[in-house]
Amino acid sequence: MKDDLTDRILVVLSSVLMLTAVYMIFFYAPTERVMGIVQKIFYFHLPLAFMAFLSYFVAFVSGVLYLVKKDIKWDIIGSASVEIGVVFTTLVLITGSLWARPIWNTWWTWDPRLTSSLILWLIYVAYIILRMSVEQAERRATFCAVMAIVGFIDVPIVFLSARLWRTIHPVVIKSKSIDMEPAMISVLAISMAAFLLFWITLIRIRSRVDFMELRIRNLEKIKRGGME
Repeated sequence: MKDDLTDRILVVLSSVLMLTAVYMIFFYAPTERVMGIVQKIFYFHLPLAFMAFLSYFVAFVSGVLYLVKKDIKWDIIGSASVEIGVVFTTLVLITGSLWARPIWNTWWTWDPRLTSSLILWLIYVAYIILRMSVEQAERRATFCAVMAIVGFIDVPIVFLSARLWRTIHPVVIKSKSIDMEPAMISVLAISMAAFLLFWITLIRIRSRVDFMELRIRNLEKIKRGGME
């Protein structure tokens, strides 16, 4: 009951904060002078990208902890993180394409940032396929933990790609400054907070579903053992 109440509170809070962010994006944030209103996609695009990175980082840590402790809970958390990360990465690619079309006059270009992001998506889609392909629980958890750890290598590559190679992808957040007006920074901060709370809500609910399924399977095993 306590977990259900916490989930409801998180859903309500994340919904309110998300609606606040959407309002501020369209009615408070100033319109960018060069790109116009299409620039407002940025307030969704960047938080989605950061939440995808956070998902893969959690999967990386969970993978390490599973290999060390062999505790199935880390496999469940890692799996939930990857699933949500893939959804967020898909939305990053979609919003990026919608933003690119009027600005770059193309839906897609093999820019280092875009290419490395697509590779990241493919890596973790392969993780999900691997997870569905291996039936034995311990083997599946071990293989997926290793893949989550190895796959995370691409995350810093995606983040640094626009800084290390020649690219047409803009770099807004720099080491010493943020190339945005104060009002835009405020809206971005609200949007980041909204997506972070939404991400926490999704991770919590998705993980609980798997934990409940695990308990049901364990109870069924105990029941079958008792009947024998």
